[in-house]
Amino acid sequence: MSIILMKDKKVICSTRCSDPPIRLPKHFSITSIVSIKKISSLSAMPRFSLIPAPANSHETGELGRFLEFLQEHNRVAIINFAQHKFYILPPAIASTSIEIDVAYHIDNTCSIHNLPRDCESGSHLEECGGPNTVEDLKLPLAEDHARQFTAETSSELHSLLSGKNFIQVDPSYLKTLGQAHSGWIFGGIAELVDNSRDAKATKMDIFVDMIRLNSGKDVPILSVIDDGQGMNHDEVMKMVSIGHKQSDKDDKDHIGKFGVGFKTGTMRLGRDVLVLTQTTNSRSIAFISQSLNKGKDNIEIPVISYCRQGQRMEVDIGVQSEASEKYNLKAIKEFSPFNEYLIGEKEALFGKGTGTQIYIWNLEEWGSNYCLQWHDGLKGGSSFHQGDILIRSKRCRSRIGQISQKVPLDYSLRAYLEVIFLVPRMKISLQRTLVKSRPLANFLTRTVIETGEILGSPIQLILGFSQLEWERANCGIFLYWHGRLIEAYKRVGGMIHNADVGRGIIGVVDVSTLMDGQDGHVWVHNNKQGFQDCEPYACLEQWLGRKADEYWDNNFDSLKLVDKDIFKPDCEWVQCDKCRKWRVLPSDFDCRKLPMQWFCFMEPFEGHCADAEQKMEHGVVNVSTKRSSYDCMLKDSDCKKIEVVKKTSGTDDKLVKSEDFKVTSFKRLRKGLRR
Repeated sequence: MSIILMKDKKVICSTRCSDPPIRLPKHFSITSIVSIKKISSLSAMPRFSLIPAPANSHETGELGRFLEFLQEHNRVAIINFAQHKFYILPPAIASTSIEIDVAYHIDNTCSIHNLPRDCESGSHLEECGGPNTVEDLKLPLAEDHARQFTAETSSELHSLLSGKNFIQVDPSYLKTLGQAHSGWIFGGIAELVDNSRDAKATKMDIFVDMIRLNSGKDVPILSVIDDGQGMNHDEVMKMVSIGHKQSDKDDKDHIGKFGVGFKTGTMRLGRDVLVLTQTTNSRSIAFISQSLNKGKDNIEIPVISYCRQGQRMEVDIGVQSEASEKYNLKAIKEFSPFNEYLIGEKEALFGKGTGTQIYIWNLEEWGSNYCLQWHDGLKGGSSFHQGDILIRSKRCRSRIGQISQKVPLDYSLRAYLEVIFLVPRMKISLQRTLVKSRPLANFLTRTVIETGEILGSPIQLILGFSQLEWERANCGIFLYWHGRLIEAYKRVGGMIHNADVGRGIIGVVDVSTLMDGQDGHVWVHNNKQGFQDCEPYACLEQWLGRKADEYWDNNFDSLKLVDKDIFKPDCEWVQCDKCRKWRVLPSDFDCRKLPMQWFCFMEPFEGHCADAEQKMEHGVVNVSTKRSSYDCMLKDSDCKKIEVVKKTSGTDDKLVKSEDFKVTSFKRLRKGLRR
């Protein structure tokens, strides 16, 4: 919004305020200029900035002389407006190209009746409205009617005066955010890996160290460090915000889509997290803490930002005041193990480069221990000696059709990071030893590439055999989205119903095109650990099942019936259309000869409706052979005579006979590979 700065009814300069904290008047008319020493509690007042926007050279000159006067004499210009008081602070440098700091104060004992109603006047609020009485404000009144300003009162009054609706976010919501990865804690770490990849990081370190809290207790701290582009102040604020507007830009290499991954991931891993991030021209610190917010009514997230001034990083007064920086730093030192010296030590890791450092402590617990357990690598080149971070339970994730319990990817972070990306580019170190990436498609034999189209989207599947997965009795399809693993070991087709079918067969497919809707909708869960139930996914499952079964039949083994035999049930029944009782047909009777309407007096029962209904007796097992086709009684057929006894109750004694049955067999399904 535009604000005209005036004194004695003369224009000094036009300015702009991009993000006003309250409704501001169109004109700032200066009523007095006093020494800064005469204004008490000035450092504790909230502030905002005015951006000079002179309309001509005359205004530029007037503004320069005005700021020079304030700076030289250390004076403050005061604007009185209703219950508001605005203080234009003396600048550090008298320049018309820098923002002007404005502190403000609100009299919390005033009545809304005193608000001006002439909305057309330049010295009045742009919009009028709100409660009509002081009781509607529900503001606490001090006994001595002091004008003491508090941040809590200011926030409540600002929302009422601005005519906007605001919501309150209880600190318990931080714990709720972590429930997005409640089923698998590695999903939280994967969110941080995704962010580093999106930031174009070339290397990333993940490790657990011990750190001492203010209480004197040593606790583990999970560190995630990358050399990516880093984040400026605005990007940090978006990262810590509870949701933000998504970019309309469609980047196929970008994984982040929902704006919640950092918060859900870190809050699943621990209760407190500190972020240090640096770009070429800025540095920021953010602190998301359940410990800090315990007992509060709203979430507080301290953020400190610095900007580069020559060779040094100074507090960025363009986005915050020095008082705000001091308050936030004090909160970080009080509720975290980080003081200014430790923060400085960590910031030194950046050097002159860029990147982001994430430190998480008060880790999620498993009974009396932590959900995660870790060990450092030993000296030696073997993968056996490499360090790792494990899920303490070592429990395999549930998948349809899977019976194997040898799935290291489910509980070993090293095994997961080996295959997390379809085309690995970033070097990842775990517990200070390099993770050897393993692009699955490059580690298969008897490779076949299947292409097709699903709902108009092209799809390509790479199928092959893995000796390692065959030894572990694993198989399935690995589904990637934007180059990141979403589902692993997904069984399709015959793999679902038989543990031996498809053993050792691995498929790799990227489904980005199929799972990104034309309208910007993404068919992926926001925890990036599965796909939504939708038509594209259902069609994908069917297509993958057909291709996997064809590959198995063509390369390893198939299931066939001999002579296309049709097998009849052991007993065939018929129901009387009059009495509705069921009767057993003799095994030598062709049921195709039954008329559309059948009654008890007809063949082959030839009885009466009054006869008791035939039922199998309890505890009696009906033993027989499978009878193939309906012409099995032909004399020239290859038959074997088998005595079959069916024991039933009722009037079925005449059905106990000796029968001839044709014996056929299936082709045996081999468990091993065809040699």
